[in-house]
Amino acid sequence: MAIEPETQARERKDLAEALRGLRRASGLSGERLALRCNMSQTKISRIETGRTLPTVLDVERILKALAVPNDVADELLRLARRANVDYASWRAYARVGLYHKQAELKTLECSSRVMRHFLPAIPTGLLHVREYAVETLSPTVASDPARDVQRAVQARMDRQAILDDRSRRFWFLMTEQAVRWQRASLPAMAAQCAHMAEVNRKPNVEIGIVPQGERVPGTPMNIFVVYDDRLVTVELFSGEVVLRDPRDVTQHLGLFDLFWSHALTGDDACAFLEEAADRFMRQRD
Repeated sequence: MAIEPETQARERKDLAEALRGLRRASGLSGERLALRCNMSQTKISRIETGRTLPTVLDVERILKALAVPNDVADELLRLARRANVDYASWRAYARVGLYHKQAELKTLECSSRVMRHFLPAIPTGLLHVREYAVETLSPTVASDPARDVQRAVQARMDRQAILDDRSRRFWFLMTEQAVRWQRASLPAMAAQCAHMAEVNRKPNVEIGIVPQGERVPGTPMNIFVVYDDRLVTVELFSGEVVLRDPRDVTQHLGLFDLFWSHALTGDDACAFLEEAADRFMRQRD
């Protein structure tokens, strides 16, 4: 279950205070605890004052160093796992402007070297042509919040410049449904597929497509993106969840590799996308 922002802030504060209290009760200084945990004293200080959110592994190391009883450790580890999950609703983003979300994504992309996008339902914004982006950013049901679509679209288009940065690698893994689902007009769908085939020829970009006829021992449940090996974003209808627990990151990397092993890649993926573009053009006629 997603955690409300107010609850999440309180739990993070509680975690910091609990760790500081346990350390003081043990009689250890911050410096001594840092040595036992193989961390810097500065990091321990920042964790205890709430300025740095510790990972679940950080908390495990601290609790072990403090010889905390199992029942107390279990409760604090549950708190740490909850604290390492962020949730933000699309409604909250819309209130401040969806283009702010595009700026946030740009910052995240600029701080990452390897990005893996798992896309079972729709291509990601980094691959969109403008008309397709307009369709995906426009409200779809009455309960969708109002938003400045054109400004968000332009911010999305501007983000795509990072694909030309060869110091970064991008992996985009789609299902056949994500390619063929008619989310926009037929000409826009044809342009979208042709554009993705062109992007796939960039030296730092790999696109994989899992055909519908392929037997895969897994279920493509959610859109997710893994940034390096440090965090995962998972997209929901109502918003987005950010996971930082290293075990969650490892699980999503494993899922990505599983589905990638059943995908068309390289020239085969380009041929698939070009055939899809041709089919949308023929439907138009």
